[in-house]
Amino acid sequence: MSALKSITAFLTAAVVSASVGVAYSQGVTQSIKGSGQDLPELGSPANAAISLDDEYHAGLGFVAEIRKSGIILTDPEISQYAQEIGHSLSSHAEEGQHQFYYFVIRDPEVNAFAIPGGFVAIHSGLILATRNENELAGVLAHETAHVTQRHIVRQIMDQSHEGLLASAAMLAAVLLGATAGRGSPDAIEGAILAGQSAMIQHQINYTRSSEFEADRIGISTMSEAGYDPLGVASFFDYMGHTGPEPSRVNAVQFLIDHPIFSDRVAEAQDRANQIGRIHHEDSLSYLLIRERLRTIAGDPQLALQYYNNLLKNGGGKTIQERYGKAVAQIGVRNPAAAIPELQALVQEYPKVTQFYGALGQAYMANNQPKESGAVLEQAMILFPRNTAITIRLAETLMHSGDNKRAHMVLLDLFNNVEPTPDQTRLIAKAASTAGDFADSYSYMAEFYLMTGNLQMAINQLQLALTLPGLDAVQRARYSARLEEVRGWLPKKNRDTVADDRTGNNGHY
Repeated sequence: MSALKSITAFLTAAVVSASVGVAYSQGVTQSIKGSGQDLPELGSPANAAISLDDEYHAGLGFVAEIRKSGIILTDPEISQYAQEIGHSLSSHAEEGQHQFYYFVIRDPEVNAFAIPGGFVAIHSGLILATRNENELAGVLAHETAHVTQRHIVRQIMDQSHEGLLASAAMLAAVLLGATAGRGSPDAIEGAILAGQSAMIQHQINYTRSSEFEADRIGISTMSEAGYDPLGVASFFDYMGHTGPEPSRVNAVQFLIDHPIFSDRVAEAQDRANQIGRIHHEDSLSYLLIRERLRTIAGDPQLALQYYNNLLKNGGGKTIQERYGKAVAQIGVRNPAAAIPELQALVQEYPKVTQFYGALGQAYMANNQPKESGAVLEQAMILFPRNTAITIRLAETLMHSGDNKRAHMVLLDLFNNVEPTPDQTRLIAKAASTAGDFADSYSYMAEFYLMTGNLQMAINQLQLALTLPGLDAVQRARYSARLEEVRGWLPKKNRDTVADDRTGNNGHY
């Protein structure tokens, strides 16, 4: 794919993907180079239609580049919550063709954005800015609607009629401005002003209709999922009047010129009134994850100061604030101070998984692996195959040298729950340290498939097949997977990788 078409494909996705705050992923995506996978030429006017498979592989490439930037949060509790609330919405979407993956990135901006193929990125700043779970669900339902309505694809096809080169020139200027200015509003504004005014106005008009459609469909989706449909209007109103620092919110209008907040609020309120209010109380997971993010996505020292200030002013005593302070104490490397509070929380609320996970984490940070293992083993009995608990236990087991058991508990989990790429890499590490090298190569092949690198996936499967001692089932399984993956390569690349058995260990 040419660099021009690659830039066009990405930036069209970035411009359409909308939320309340920012509509691009701050300079973290580029052309996919050296991955062995040609992304579909989404910007080509020759394409009368773009298949869902092409859309997915394009999105996979974009997510791979975001992953390379290191801003995707891999914290198991945060990842689990993002998937849970996301799937509560996507399971009620109007169509079932996309398989959705929701993830959180470390970024204080108030934002979430959709990526082609069913990927939805959530900024940590968005979760912290929402006042209740209905508001967060409203934004994510909106982004989910962008995917189900294929707004990104529709805009790419629409742009082909306006001239691919003109679109690419304007959008490339935006990318350069965003990258050079590290996402600053001034840089974005300057880049846009350098673009062609006719193209910008066309972009504004098309995006406006997409935004209203995503609002309407998103409100219906969230109500079907049991959230209060007024959450969308509530959050827009909050952002427009009393929300976070205005430049964070309003700078995006220079890029995509979202409809005026009051217009969106009025229509969202009207739609919610037609559906009727739904009583939805915040889940405890939402409340706890908001507090966890203060430390995980921010400065642990500032987070601890925040909780200490709450206590000085007579606050800081809610269940989520007690948990948040303990997480902050672990973050500033004072886990001994966190252990008594977490022990008390486990005793008071024995059905809350997050307290067991944090206590196990605190014990590990305090060099008490035996105590960590005991707490997490107890949690595994109470909450079998809970993703976050299982990962915490596996980490403790690996630290203690029980790599075989770590491999087994992760394998049991991931035979029943689809892992994320980072979780797949973790089980590859567990298998490797346990001496199960063939399985480790196989898992790493799946990791590379999840992150869009077909050549490296092939390489790992070839390495697995070179190992002595494989049984007939393993050899048949790896060989079948290898042929399947080779079939996905562009035809011009197949011969170049067919006999490539070079490579190395340790990619996990």
